[in-house]
Parts: sequence; C-alpha cells; structure tokens
Amino acid sequence: MSENKPTVMCFSGVDPTGGAGIQADIETLFSIGCHCAPVITALTAQNTQDVIAVEATAPALLVQQARAVLEDMPVQYFKIGLLASVESIEVLHTLLQDYAHIPVVLDPVISAGGGYEFGGDEIIEAMRSLLIPLTTVLTPNTDELTQLAPTADTLDACANEILDTGCQHILLTGTHAQTPEVVNKLYAPHQGITLFNWPRLENNYHGSGCTLAAAIAGYLAHKLTLHDAIQQAQRFTWEALSHGSRLGFGQHMPNRSFWNKQIL
Repeated sequence: MSENKPTVMCFSGVDPTGGAGIQADIETLFSIGCHCAPVITALTAQNTQDVIAVEATAPALLVQQARAVLEDMPVQYFKIGLLASVESIEVLHTLLQDYAHIPVVLDPVISAGGGYEFGGDEIIEAMRSLLIPLTTVLTPNTDELTQLAPTADTLDACANEILDTGCQHILLTGTHAQTPEVVNKLYAPHQGITLFNWPRLENNYHGSGCTLAAAIAGYLAHKLTLHDAIQQAQRFTWEALSHGSRLGFGQHMPNRSFWNKQIL
C-alpha cells in the first residue's frame, strides 16, 4: 500500500474565474503531490479585472467545515487566504489555538489586483493581532506588509515589527517593487535576510499569491527544510506564471499544469 499524500487544509474564497482562491490552492497542491482539504471562507463575484462583491461564509459554518475534516483525517499544514470578515478571523484564531501543532502559511489578502479592498482596517487589525502571531510563514507583498505595520518607516522595519508579534518567518514578495528583477526577501527573528532573485515577467497575474502560499505549505508538508520549501515554491510559481495566458480582459492566469507535457 502506497504512503498517503500529505494533506494541506486551505481556507480560501471561491473565485469564479478559477484563477485565484481555492481553485488555485487545489491545482497547486495537486501538482506538487499533496491532497488539498478545501474550506470555503467566502463567495465572490469577480473577473480577471477586479472583484465586484464578496460574502463571507457564516462563522459557524466556516469552523464546522474545518472541524469535520480535522476530526476525521490527519492534516499536516494549514494555508490561509482570503478572510472576508472579522468574525471569520476570530473563529480561525480559536481553531488554530485548538490545533496548535499544525503549522500555518498565511497569505494576507487585503485587496484584489484591481484595487477592491476586503474589509479595510478592521480586517487588517484582526489579522495582525489574532492570526499573524500564530503564523509559521507569512507571504505579503510590499503593499500588504506596509499596511500590516503602518508605523514602520522601511520594509525591513515593517518585517521586524511583525516578527516581534510572534510570526516565525516572512517571505516578502517583490513583484510590486520597481526593480529589474523580482527580489523576494525571507526574514526570520535574529537572522540575516535571505534574498531570492527571479527574472521579472512582463505581465500581471491573477492568483500568483495564492499559488505561492499553497506551494510553500505543500512543500513544507512534504517535510522539506524551510529554505528548500520556499525556494521550490517560488520556482513552481514562476514556472506557472511564465506559462500563463490571458483568458479574459484583465490579468493573465497562471498555468499550474505546466509540468504536464501531454496537455496541448
């Protein structure tokens, strides 16, 4: 009998374009040999250009989805994406405390690529106080990092302020920075900053952050070291983006099955 795939429980919203959210998590984890246990945090109306509307899952139903699975099967990692209400964050806080042995990758989704904001300052503060101190790897972009630590005056200071809350690692993605290459930075308490350089792609992508966070959780669930998991997750994401295509009028879609040469 073959060994079971590692299971990652993903808390994400439903994106009807299929580019981001829970579908991005499922495709990513399938591609790297994991099983995704999908927990729906919100329904959205959106396209490749922007989000139109969001409705958060009722808090009781949100936590019931997770507990039903957690009482039935082993979960190696949590991956958290879109949370559309403070109440969602509060019930997840309790769940993470109850399952403190399961590490957490948190993608702090604050706004959509088109500019739509998910909940504003209340969501940011709840995430900062309730979830980030319980997080193993946080994966913000530069805009998200500065919103999570608004009083700090540099990105490094922002990262250190967040690490001081109890967050164990931060992978800051550099796609929003005006640099020739994309430079991602890995921060950890009392350690030097590790830099990862990637060729900058010419397009903008819908679901890149979801893909990266899910891949990190998946490779960590495979028991890779933190550095190797983060390196491999970035490589998977870069390949998915570089093989992507424009299916709508807005951002390009990643191709998370780029590895399957039989797909034309």
